[in-house]
Amino acid sequence: MSVLESIRVALEGIWVNKLRSLLTMLGIIIGIAAVIAVVAIGQGGRSILMTEMEKIGSNLFVVYVPWDNDTPRRGDEITVKDAEIIKDLAPAVKLLAPSSYVTSYLEGSKTQKRVEVQGTTADYAAIRNVTMARGRFFSEQDTRAGRRVAVIDEELAEQLFGQEEALGKLATLGGTPVLIVGIAKTEKNFLMATGQLKTVYIPITFYQYFTGRTFISAVEGQAASRDQVDAAMEQTVKILERRHNAKDLYKSASLEKEMAMANKVTGVMQLIIMLIASISLVVGGIGVMNIMLVSVTERTREIGIRKALGASRANILSQFLIEAVTICLVGGLIGTAIGVGGAFAIAKLAKWPPLVSWVTIMIAVIFSTGIGITFGLYPANKASKMDPIEALRYE
Repeated sequence: MSVLESIRVALEGIWVNKLRSLLTMLGIIIGIAAVIAVVAIGQGGRSILMTEMEKIGSNLFVVYVPWDNDTPRRGDEITVKDAEIIKDLAPAVKLLAPSSYVTSYLEGSKTQKRVEVQGTTADYAAIRNVTMARGRFFSEQDTRAGRRVAVIDEELAEQLFGQEEALGKLATLGGTPVLIVGIAKTEKNFLMATGQLKTVYIPITFYQYFTGRTFISAVEGQAASRDQVDAAMEQTVKILERRHNAKDLYKSASLEKEMAMANKVTGVMQLIIMLIASISLVVGGIGVMNIMLVSVTERTREIGIRKALGASRANILSQFLIEAVTICLVGGLIGTAIGVGGAFAIAKLAKWPPLVSWVTIMIAVIFSTGIGITFGLYPANKASKMDPIEALRYE
């Protein structure tokens, strides 16, 4: 019997015994579908993380003071002056901006919204790639003069002012009038949590007047290059330690390290789910072995007749092995289709585009073939070793 004839016989057997075949392939279908879906969603997420990191900038870092009860120890606070000195003294630092946050309400002509108010300097726009739709980001002159100006994004502008042009209008920030000097483009950032408050950017000097706080939460910076991020953080921390006579107090973090950690966590989760899915594949393989043993028993006389007509042991072994592989391949292909469809369905709900590669599909097909060979070998070997005389006597 040729390879094609063996495949035809296997497919006929699957079709004739639909329910039995489906139950046999169920473990393989579930296992392959789970692996395909998890890998597709995981790769899609990793791709988005990398894209967002490149968009924001992989050479970003932040240095901050861990606060106890929301109040730093006196003398340890980072100041605006610190940021200016670090920019001058740290060669690995390209740009640096003080950064502090507080929540408040911003009121326009139509409504008011709860917002996150960020006090910073003009460098922040370059550090975080803030793209202006209209107007401008506030300048160093605005910061030095402590002007009551603000920058909001297009979405917040529409919410506050409706169809009116928000640029150049006065808004009320926590009871204080502010002039809207710039409208930034609304960034659809995957890293932003759903429902996160909109940010209003104001000069750090105005922020200090607005909140009554002289200290700042952190300094956000951009290293001279991706390779100098660690050096930039180290230089910034050392300058702060010297200026405030504080050791091991200031903490640092970089976007690249955060992304690496997120990638690591995602990878571990993928591995765990794939290990669980592999159990399903093993169960499916055992099911295939059982059904092939049943098939060998049912076709004992057929095996005897074929051997009597001159079929070799290798012919019988290859026939049953091909049938086992065919069952696993059909299950693998069904599982692949379900996995791809499931990945796209989950991605649509989660707004997380999957990344299905041909490599993943080929690995799934090869894996299915491997299961067929591994778990089909014993029944095939058993069939090939049958004595033709004993097989012909079987009732």
